Amino acid sequence: MLEIFRNAWKIKDLRRKILVTLLLLLVYRVGAVIPTPNLDPKVVADAMSGGIWQMMDLFNGGALSKLTIFAMGITPYITSSIVMQLLTMAIPALERLQKEGEEGRKKITQITRYVGVGLAFAQSLFIMIQFGSRGILVNNAWYMVALIAIIHAAGTAFAMWIGEKITESGIGNGISLLIFVNIISRIPNDIYIGFKSIVDGTASAWIIPIVIVGVLAIVAAVVFI
Repeated sequence: MLEIFRNAWKIKDLRRKILVTLLLLLVYRVGAVIPTPNLDPKVVADAMSGGIWQMMDLFNGGALSKLTIFAMGITPYITSSIVMQLLTMAIPALERLQKEGEEGRKKITQITRYVGVGLAFAQSLFIMIQFGSRGILVNNAWYMVALIAIIHAAGTAFAMWIGEKITESGIGNGISLLIFVNIISRIPNDIYIGFKSIVDGTASAWIIPIVIVGVLAIVAAVVFI
C-alpha cells in the first residue's frame, strides 16, 4: 500500500491532483468551524443537541450542531439532485433537456444548483424560526434572520463549488469526498467521548472493540460506495 502511494506521488500530474484535493478538503473543513454571526454558541449547542439534528449532523461533520457558515453543508444539493431526477421523469420540458445531450445536462445541473441553494436558504430559515424563541439569536430582527439564511445558503453554494472543483481538478467524486470527510471528522470526538464514558464509569470497557469495529465498518462502507 505504501509503495502504491510512493509511486503515485512520483507522477507529477497525479501529485498535483492529490494536493489540490487535500487543499480543497482543508478549506471545506476550515469553513465548517467558522461560526455564523449573531448566534449564541452556548445556546446553539443546547438547542441542536439530540434527536434528528444529531443524525443530520453526522453528514455535516459537526457544522450543523454548531450552526457554522457551512451548517447546511452539501445535503441540500444532494436533495436537489434527487428531486431533479424525479422531476425529469415527470416534467416533459426537463425530459427534453435530458435528451439534448451534454448541453441539456448542463442546464439541468445549473437548475439543480439553484434549487440546492434555495433549499439551503429555506432550511436555515426554518431552523432560525424554530429555535429563535430559545435564544440562539443575539439579535432576532427579521433582517438578521434573513442574513443568517443567506450566509448558510452561500456556504452551501461554496461547498458545491469545492465539490465540483475536486471532481474536475482533483481525485474522485468531490461531493462524495466531502460527505466522507464529514463522517470521518467526527470519529476522533466520538472515540474521546467513548473513553471518557468508560473512565467516568457510565459505560463498560467491552464497548471499545465494538466501537472500533463499527468505525472501521463505516469507513470501509463509505469508501466502497
